[in-house]
Amino acid sequence: QVQLVESGGGLVQAGGSLRLSCAASGRTFSRYGMGWFRQAPGKEREFVAAISWSTGSTYYADSMKGRFTISRDNAKNTVYLQMNSLNPEDTAVYYCAAALHGSTMTPTYEYDYWGQGTQVTVSS
Repeated sequence: QVQLVESGGGLVQAGGSLRLSCAASGRTFSRYGMGWFRQAPGKEREFVAAISWSTGSTYYADSMKGRFTISRDNAKNTVYLQMNSLNPEDTAVYYCAAALHGSTMTPTYEYDYWGQGTQVTVSS
């Protein structure tokens, strides 16, 4: 069993920045890929970014490149999402997820564990 807890969400003005954290506990997860997803009101959950535990390779949705950065701290079992140049359309609940055997890392069905989510609200 792996437990994931997100933190760092909140209210920020357009153009501002936030850093989300995802703390993992339970089983070891050297083979787990980690991903961030988000879900805005009236929309389905969508892929944001992912990172491989084994290689550190990163993956981003096209609209996130240059604005968002995913990273990890293996000693702390924590994954981060640095979010810059935020705009109101980034407003959503952001979820952290862990995949034991990821492939493309973008579909939700590849992930085995999910956090409860953290709210990000961007005002104009």
